[in-house]
Amino acid sequence: MTVPGAPTHLSRSDGAARQAAPIRLVHLGLGNFFRAHQAWFTERAPDAEDWGYAAFAGRGRELATALATQDGLYTLLERGPVSDTALTIASVSEAHVGADHPAWLENVASAQVAAITITVTEAGYCRGSDGGLDADRSDVTVDVGRLRADITAPVTTAPGRLVAGLAARRFADSGPVALVPCDNVPGNGQIARRVVGDFAELVEPGLADWIEQSVTVVTTVVDRITPRLGAIDIETVAKAIGRLDMAPVVTEPFSEWILAGAFTAGRPRWEDAGARFVDDVTTFEQRKLWLLNGAHSLLAYGGALLGHRSVAEAIADDRCREWVQQWWAVASLHLEQSDGEVATYENALVERFANARMRDDLSRIAEDGSQKLPIRVLPVLRAERAVGRIPYAATRILAAWLCHLRGRSGPVRDVRARDLVAPASGDVLGAARQIIDLLDPPLSTDEAVVAAVAEQCEELAHFAR
Repeated sequence: MTVPGAPTHLSRSDGAARQAAPIRLVHLGLGNFFRAHQAWFTERAPDAEDWGYAAFAGRGRELATALATQDGLYTLLERGPVSDTALTIASVSEAHVGADHPAWLENVASAQVAAITITVTEAGYCRGSDGGLDADRSDVTVDVGRLRADITAPVTTAPGRLVAGLAARRFADSGPVALVPCDNVPGNGQIARRVVGDFAELVEPGLADWIEQSVTVVTTVVDRITPRLGAIDIETVAKAIGRLDMAPVVTEPFSEWILAGAFTAGRPRWEDAGARFVDDVTTFEQRKLWLLNGAHSLLAYGGALLGHRSVAEAIADDRCREWVQQWWAVASLHLEQSDGEVATYENALVERFANARMRDDLSRIAEDGSQKLPIRVLPVLRAERAVGRIPYAATRILAAWLCHLRGRSGPVRDVRARDLVAPASGDVLGAARQIIDLLDPPLSTDEAVVAAVAEQCEELAHFAR
């Protein structure tokens, strides 16, 4: 599509945005969420002209290539309930494909770079059952071997790429840097520190020591609903800005970024763009994971059983809305925030969920339930069992997920799909026990929980459309 009389695509040379800022930030995990969140906060900081990003993709090439063609520029479309607001984001000074390892090493090693932000999803941390690096994974083993032989060798895993970049920084004697994980996983700072440290220890113990002394790790809570881009969105953006943008991102008006940790080499004034710096993110983390993400999982599996395809459709269903309210009533009992704060947050969530123009697909949210449910649902379930209650609002989410694994609500897309689908079939009581065991072995010995999940699974199966 072209817009008559307009440039073919976004470009800094035609005045579409300010000139590229000097690269002082590096990002791993170039994707929609990064561009709707960290890059957006940086764009809105009052000192944005001093802070440019070099952003690197994972393994895909399309987005990085499109952004490179557009000088790193893209349009962020905030989709409100009634209308859209388009903003050109210029904070990505360079966009690179993941395979551009020399550029990765060069940028991380630069003395001008003060922070490395990452969005690689829960699975990207390559964690084992003990929470540390899974050193037995084939891709991890390959990367470790490559870096032992040549510290500049190309690697593919996120921990490997981070360690390789930090090794280059150590060699260049470029000073301290902050590592800022921005994935939706509790304790993301501790997780990043652990897997990077474990990986570095396998490569060279001296490097691990340098990282411990020179790299500060910041823990964060991030929130902004960012659905997948549709073909119609490109057309909408082109009409809004008068030129073609092959890499726009659509998001909601709401945003939240909470950070705890030190930036010894400096950072943008993100707080003036709405970010919040605190001593401890735990209460904010739990609120977001349990109330927003837990409800999302409930709607993804339960709403899909009722035939709904988006969050807005599901929350508009009285039965789904009641399930969500019941879940919130249980989860909020274990939040260390006032009733007023929780109620305000829940009311805002209802408004966000009901924004039908966002078209946040339940199928996207349903992906990787094995990684999400242990942090979104199980903490509340365990807390309730500790005081002798059976939280049916929590077991309902597991039951809806079990229905999903049994083929009741669309294809299963999960990093552990091979381990999940077979155990989920057959006798529902046995299936419930096996699936819970895969999430939390001790919990699978709780007969009351297993029975509740099995019973609710059978009840929910009657709703399947």
